[in-house]
Amino acid sequence: MVFTLLPKATGNIISFSEFVLVSFSALPPELQILLFLLFLIIYFVTFTGNVLIILVTTVDSALHSPMYFFLKNLSFLEISFNMVIVPKMLTTLMTKDTTISFLGCATQMYFFFFFGAAECCLLATMAYDRYVAICDSLRYPVLMDQKACVQLAAASWFSGFPVATVQTTWIFSFPFCGPNRLNHFFCDSPPVIALVCADTSLFELEALTATVLFILFPFLLILGSYVQILSTIFRMPSAEGKHKAFSTCSSHLVVVSLFYSTAILTYFRPRSNTSPENKKLLSLFYTVVTPMLNPIIYSLRNNEVKAALQRTLRKALRSQKL
Repeated sequence: MVFTLLPKATGNIISFSEFVLVSFSALPPELQILLFLLFLIIYFVTFTGNVLIILVTTVDSALHSPMYFFLKNLSFLEISFNMVIVPKMLTTLMTKDTTISFLGCATQMYFFFFFGAAECCLLATMAYDRYVAICDSLRYPVLMDQKACVQLAAASWFSGFPVATVQTTWIFSFPFCGPNRLNHFFCDSPPVIALVCADTSLFELEALTATVLFILFPFLLILGSYVQILSTIFRMPSAEGKHKAFSTCSSHLVVVSLFYSTAILTYFRPRSNTSPENKKLLSLFYTVVTPMLNPIIYSLRNNEVKAALQRTLRKALRSQKL
């Protein structure tokens, strides 16, 4: 969601009714089929894994705590974020129809911004939860009661609304020049801005401000939280206490690292050092792969989630036998 100055297309202003997503059309048909099958499997695993996380954190009373409340919200976000990108990409690969309507492109971009900004803020909220639990454990039940958790989660979700509304409305109010080809597999902002026939300097200043507020600032909050968390953990007298404290935040730390590392590589590298194909590959990782890895990471690295999954499966099997 970071915008950089891009060379503007030249030519006459055109009223577009649709865009053409270049996507993976340059690849051989056989490879496109393999990609379709791969992305379909990833999409299924992502949906199933996140639904399981939502289910188990809802029905298992042992997971009715702030940390798992926020994890459930993260799973909802991942499902939604994935649905914005993957179904259209699968349809393009399967039908070879690479067109997307003007309204469809604007809608896809809107929800990409919305869920992307919301996820950044929710990850920061989860880091704050771990900070209070480890660094201020005596006041944790008071600071992170049910009302506070609902308010923090609602604020995280709502944070995506202003950035998505302003950015998308502004981008699609510009005049466009031909051709209408977007060298990407979804309607990301840089390839759309590249088709604009107008001065976008004021917009890019606003976009930079939005980037600082909704991406960089949450990232700095996460870093600050983990500096305090690690400092507290290292001061703990027992090795068992250190291990237990670190295990409660290690999954979140891995998820944050995956999400921000790929996003930073995608949007903060100089354009001269990043080809469109490399950018597509990096975008695939944080839009398609990372949402699949999150439930796997939380399931494999969290003993409480693993135990809850086992209890839920046993209950389901017993109910079927009855």
